[in-house]
Amino acid sequence: MDYKMVKIKANGNEIALLTSDTDYISLTDIAKYKDSENPRYIIQNWLRNKTTIEFLGVWEQMNNSNFNRVEFDSVKRK
Repeated sequence: MDYKMVKIKANGNEIALLTSDTDYISLTDIAKYKDSENPRYIIQNWLRNKTTIEFLGVWEQMNNSNFNRVEFDSVKRK
């Protein structure tokens, strides 16, 4: 698959976009606008957020035929 890196502007901020048949947006680039020296902390906190975990569960149910809902429920409770 041939990927191409492009930059987009969102609210005046430049964000990397990896594109081919499917597009991927750089979460790290987005987090850098909140904390340019430690974007990993922004991402870690986002991944711990209850709403984020619920969103990822719904996304997996819709897009992953092998998604294990029972196993995910134990992760969600932690």
